[in-house]
Amino acid sequence: MKTILIPTDFSDTAYNAARYALDLARQAGTTRVVLYHAYELIIPDPEVPDHIPVIMPEELKEASDKGLALMHSKLQPILPAGVTLVCRSENQLLSAFIDQVAREEQANLIVMGITGGSGLEELLLGSNALDVMKETHTPLIIVPNGATFTSIDTVVFACDFRKVTENMPVRFLKQLLQVFRARLFVVNVDHEKRHFTAQTPFETLVMDTLLADFNPEYRFLENENVVDGIISFAEAEKAGIIVTLPRQHGFLAGLFRRSHTRQLAFHSHIPLLVIRE
Repeated sequence: MKTILIPTDFSDTAYNAARYALDLARQAGTTRVVLYHAYELIIPDPEVPDHIPVIMPEELKEASDKGLALMHSKLQPILPAGVTLVCRSENQLLSAFIDQVAREEQANLIVMGITGGSGLEELLLGSNALDVMKETHTPLIIVPNGATFTSIDTVVFACDFRKVTENMPVRFLKQLLQVFRARLFVVNVDHEKRHFTAQTPFETLVMDTLLADFNPEYRFLENENVVDGIISFAEAEKAGIIVTLPRQHGFLAGLFRRSHTRQLAFHSHIPLLVIRE
């Protein structure tokens, strides 16, 4: 993970995500971190009353650059040795151009924080992080509000054992495990074997073959609530991160439900790594 990209809106949670990313960079051998601010120029609408002030592009650019300069200055004291911190700002829609920016910066990872502060669900139901998650092909770590970095000794990979060969994010997951030498749990949550199919044993074998070098430990959990099962297990094992795939809509959709707000707020110290290859 030579380069980490940190989109920011200069909020407290964005600063927290940046601090997390710098601590991660120290452990991962990262040499370059990019602070990125995408601001959007609002085009005047003829229907809008004239007394509403119109902000000029130059003003937005100046404010963006000042915000980045201040953030750069505040993060300097905790910048790991050997890591270069650079800034980039431009008039773009974040979600639409995040992959382009990641390619241009040769970023291996994106790290984002919550916008708000009432738990993980607010981030996922909010705008930027959810939009970026839907659009990016670069691995994305979502850092819950107030989370601090701890060495990633245990990884929980939430898996549904469907089309493993096609969907398994082998490359980045292996890189993560190699960097942190982490213990890997592959976790599947089901209730009364509703999702167990004739292909499940074969898919499990394929998974085991792909991850053979890392001695994965499998856990098949019985729980009516998939989200509760995954997060409770990660909590019990003191996992440093939960890994999931954006195609697994059952798990991610569960995270977005308002009914899980209290649950997610309680467990929100566990960052979520979303990978799509």
